[in-house]
Amino acid sequence: MNNTRSGQPKVEKPVVTGEATRTALLKRAIRSTVPLRRVFVQRPPGEDPRHGPLKEFVANGDERGARAYLITVAANSQVNEDGWTTELDSLVWARLFDAHLYTAGEQGARTTAWRILNRLADRDLVKLTRARGSRKISVTLLREDGSGNDYTRPGIADKDAYLRLPVTFWTKGYDAKVGLPGLAMLLAVAAEKPWHAFPAERMDEWYGWSADTTLRGLKKLVALDLVERREVFKEAPLTPTGSTKFYQYRLARWMRPKAQPRPEASAA
Repeated sequence: MNNTRSGQPKVEKPVVTGEATRTALLKRAIRSTVPLRRVFVQRPPGEDPRHGPLKEFVANGDERGARAYLITVAANSQVNEDGWTTELDSLVWARLFDAHLYTAGEQGARTTAWRILNRLADRDLVKLTRARGSRKISVTLLREDGSGNDYTRPGIADKDAYLRLPVTFWTKGYDAKVGLPGLAMLLAVAAEKPWHAFPAERMDEWYGWSADTTLRGLKKLVALDLVERREVFKEAPLTPTGSTKFYQYRLARWMRPKAQPRPEASAA
């Protein structure tokens, strides 16, 4: 530690990371899991097309936007008079999104955070409010299907299928390691029943992304121990070996939240 001319120790300003900011926000939210309607990943059978809003993030290579959306959902733990809203200084939003890592200066980070949030608003996933001259941005969740309808907590006012991610996905830093293909496939695996197959040739039809994205994403998830994989053999009499091999996946044990009773509608 350096000394000043007065002989007093020089106090170093702490450097706050994006991971520390996300951890503090999740701690404030007082929750162990983050719910997300399945329709964000894939629409119900019978709808055409099947893919949900997640497809647009993947198609546009928008990893920053996808990560930003998930932490924004995670930030909202309860409804208030303004709806499902979180208000933070734009520089805090920037740290949440790691915008300070790839922009020069404070103002650049603020501008980048605003642009990321605007992409989410353009996709009708959130609504933004910022008073003229204020550095604070209020972000209100909208329904995960991109319809622009008001948000309600999954399981409270409806019976929509939803997935849950543990907050440890963020607090252990996996959100910054997994990459966009891995993030897309993580949500797909989390949305399905355990030991589900993801045939690469069907992924464009089912989810809206390529076989390459699927394979790269699953490989990353296995390497990070976010999912488990098992071999399955299917009888195929007309092949030389008489069978074909494929893989099934499920979330790793530490990523699987414990089952929770569905809350009563009066709890909203």
